[in-house]
Formats: sequence, C-alpha cells, structure tokens
Amino acid sequence: MGGLHRLILVWSLSLSLCLYPYFSYAQLSPHHYSKICPNLENIVREAVRKKFHQTFVTAPATIRLFFHDCFVHGCDASILVASTKNNKAEKDHPDNLSLAGDGFDTVIKAKAAVDAVPRCRNKVSCADILALATRDAIALAGGPSYTVELGRYDGLVSKASNVNGRLPQPNFNLNQLNSLFASNGLTQTEMIALSGAHTLGFSHCRRFANRVYNYSRKKPVDPTLNAKYAEDLKSMCPRNVDPRIAINMDPATPHTFDHVYYKNLQQGKGLFTSDQVLFTDPRSRPAVNAFASSAHIFQQNFIAAITKLGRVGIKNAKNGNIRTDCSVLHN
Repeated sequence: MGGLHRLILVWSLSLSLCLYPYFSYAQLSPHHYSKICPNLENIVREAVRKKFHQTFVTAPATIRLFFHDCFVHGCDASILVASTKNNKAEKDHPDNLSLAGDGFDTVIKAKAAVDAVPRCRNKVSCADILALATRDAIALAGGPSYTVELGRYDGLVSKASNVNGRLPQPNFNLNQLNSLFASNGLTQTEMIALSGAHTLGFSHCRRFANRVYNYSRKKPVDPTLNAKYAEDLKSMCPRNVDPRIAINMDPATPHTFDHVYYKNLQQGKGLFTSDQVLFTDPRSRPAVNAFASSAHIFQQNFIAAITKLGRVGIKNAKNGNIRTDCSVLHN
C-alpha cells in the first residue's frame, strides 16, 4: 500500500473518531438487543436474503432508503411513514418519489419477521431494522459486512417539507456536496466513500439528460463525459424517451457492490455531474484514485463512513418511540 493510500485511510478513520462526539450516539451498541431479541440479526438477514433472491433491486433500493432517511433529520425511519390527509410525509417529497418500492417492502418484511417472534414483538425499532437491512443488502451484493450499532428510536415526525435542501442533487459540484455532507458531520473523504454506493442502482434518464443534450450552448455534451459513454447514454436515453426508462449507475459491474465505481470516474463514466466531479476536481481526485486502486481501502473507508452516517440525528426515548407499524407515526 502506497504512502498516499495509507494516509487517506488513516486520516479518514482517525478524523471520523474525532468527530464522533458530534453525535448523541452513546445509546448505540451492537449488543443492544442481545437480551431483548437475541436472534435479531439472523431474523433480519434471512428476511433480506429472501427478498434479495426475489429481485436484485432489493439491494440498491434498501441502501438508498437508508441514505435518504438519515439525511433528513437523522436515521429515525421517518422515510418509511405514509402520508395521511393531514400530513404529507417525507416519502412523497419530489426528491423521494423515485425511491424503489422494493426498499420499503424489504423493511416491511423484515419487521414482520421480527415481530413474528413473541419475544421480539414491538421491541425493535424500524430505524434499526433499516440499518441492519442496509448492511445485509450490501453484503448480499458482494460488498463488505460490518458491525451495525443498534438502539435507535423511531422519529415522531415525517414531513415532506423537511426534505427541502437536505438531499444531494445530481448536478451538485464539490463545494455543494461538501457543504451538505458537512451539515451531517461528514468529511469530504467520507462523502467520497459513501458515493461509492452508486456502484449499485439505476437512474431515470431525465436526471442526467442535460449532460448529453443541453450542457451548454457551445457544447451540448458535457466534456468531462467519456465520448463513447456519452453516445451510449444517448442510445439508451433518446430525446423524449419514456420517463420511466432507467439505466444502471455503474455501466461496468452494475450488480456488484465493488470499487469499480471509482475506476469508472477515472474513465469519465460517472453518470451524474455529482459523481464525475469527484475525479475532475483536484481536491477530491486523490481519494478517488486511492479507492480505485484498492478494494480494501474503499471498503474500510466505506464502513467507517456508513457507521458514522448511522449515528446522525438518532432519537431516544424522549424524542422517539418504537413503531408497531413502520408506516404510521405513534405520538
């Protein structure tokens, strides 16, 4: 491992540890349910495995669900709440309408499996089930397994208006990405590591059409795009394409959670501006190169970053509860 690679890995992990006090995470522990529901992890893992084998979309859908939940006032399962006539919930904000139903279904099935065990019924939060399901989905897709800290409570609020400005957009530049992630206590290196989750999943054509058709008056195609990749995107997403059409985020290994995402960026094959900028901006390029060169470096940084993300804005018994139905608030 080169000196730069060691520096990035050690710097990221040590800085993460320094920033952990920023969060109220003292209540979290991998052993939180050891006496309450001792077989919890196996129950959730088996439910996710069954769902994963029914459809691969389970993996990217569940991972994205976790990210979208944590970025809006913390990891409290507020993304799972259904709207009512008196409240438009987070999931119905325009930025969340593209969340695949398989992610929600994964948590619903895992919650049902947990509650089918009398000892565990109504003892495990939806937020913790989502965190576990995310880890299991990543592992099933070929990514790393890691220890999940548990003890979150479910949030008491879910409003679509709370989503405004809290999720990264496909046209963000590095400053915008850094600012948004910093608002959740996450560093630039952690942001780049978490962006690696785009190794899975898909996007609808309209989310990146401007890069191949309307980048600028003089250059309709974004010059940072690989020319062959740009032509492929045009072929898959012609003008006036059916808005339901979607393509893989990773054109090389779309069904494997790996570090090829970063190799794609080196070749100009980042689907979103917010992906490709990680390589084109000299401030973030060294981390991209390090992650592209070593699956181990990427995985260790990703584990540290997603663990830290899982501590953002967690709720306790004073400002949260444990929902009996993940889609219904219980105040």
